[in-house]
Amino acid sequence: MTDIIEISLQLDAVEAKWGKALFSPVAKGFQIHLTNTEQQRTVQKVARSLENMGLRQVQLVGSDWTLELQWVFYQGFCTAKKLGGVSFTGDDTTKQHLEHLAKCFSWAKQIVNDTPENLAPVILAQQAVNFIESIAKKGTVTSQILQGEQLLANGWQGLHAVGRGSSRPPAMLILDFNPTGDSNAETAAALVGKGITFDSGGYSIKASEGMATMKCDMGGAATVTAALALAILQGLNKRVRLVLCCAENLISGNAYKLGDIITYKNGTTVEILNTDAEGRLVLADGLMCATESGAKLIIDAATLTGAAIMALGSEYNALFSLDQPLAQKALALAEQEHELTWQLPLQKWHQQQCPSPYADTANSRAVKGGGAGGAINAAAFLSRFVNEDGKGWLHFDLAAAFNSSSNSYWSAGATGMGIRTISATLQSEA
Repeated sequence: MTDIIEISLQLDAVEAKWGKALFSPVAKGFQIHLTNTEQQRTVQKVARSLENMGLRQVQLVGSDWTLELQWVFYQGFCTAKKLGGVSFTGDDTTKQHLEHLAKCFSWAKQIVNDTPENLAPVILAQQAVNFIESIAKKGTVTSQILQGEQLLANGWQGLHAVGRGSSRPPAMLILDFNPTGDSNAETAAALVGKGITFDSGGYSIKASEGMATMKCDMGGAATVTAALALAILQGLNKRVRLVLCCAENLISGNAYKLGDIITYKNGTTVEILNTDAEGRLVLADGLMCATESGAKLIIDAATLTGAAIMALGSEYNALFSLDQPLAQKALALAEQEHELTWQLPLQKWHQQQCPSPYADTANSRAVKGGGAGGAINAAAFLSRFVNEDGKGWLHFDLAAAFNSSSNSYWSAGATGMGIRTISATLQSEA
């Protein structure tokens, strides 16, 4: 079929002959019936149904399509095998905004869904550089990728420890986006992403079913990179540092082990009680690198804990912060951007929840899954590596960033959830 299928909106109920269907056929395509209060979920659900019917190219038509309704249709219609196929409608401003979203989300989804074999740590870092350079004006981006033993030379002990078990070296990307033209301009914000390109769990090895989707464990790196790209497309004019902590967490004779102690650049010592709690170990280095930039706003994002998914399911991302006014702003922006986000508790005393007789802290608790409050304990660990009171720091545990299987609203794979919220927070605060 060569004709483009048109999709329109209808505010009236479906004809009785179609039963309880949410959409019905018309001359050139289909119309979606919006008769309930959950319009966005209805549209996304219909988009999944239409894609499952075999539709590959659609045109949204009619004056009832808002930007948000078009966007949720796009999200429902896309799959890991097909990241486009939706032609938007509306005025030029609306279509441009949607095209910017599609560009950034498509990049993030593609790279998260890529195979671990294709996406070595250094390759992930370089692809992030290439994408930002393709978005930003010439001369506004500089970067360096530290890899292997260079990490030790620069004091990034956690990232090196996690990645040294692989034959493909760990890498830290430090990218500077500076549109001001002033090399002495202050860094307004820093973004830090977890880039574990494959997570076997290390010697705390995962079961096969838990390992099958661990190509997604670099979702934080993809999210913050795409968030920066989106902000640049929307006119960001402040200096921002992007730090990606990239590694494969594998088993070998050179891999880090339970009982090891890592001494971080800020002097904090950490006993390893779970090699599958590796994300916080690499992010600690990233957060210190971000702090060194002098940025007043630091945002990290990671597919960090299964505990966040257990607490919130796969529809919400978890937010942690010691800076409550900043957290409230971020939550308001998440609501504005229509990304479900829920704040979980975090206090300074949570830093003591993973004690060690041999070091300042352990990286987890020596019980299955890290024990109760696992997502909180991980966030508390990270809080040791930003300024003392945590002012200006946000941590997103991306429980909604990836679906291991399809459902009525999402195809299997990356969702991109979190990109819009982090981008909006970056633009608002920077």
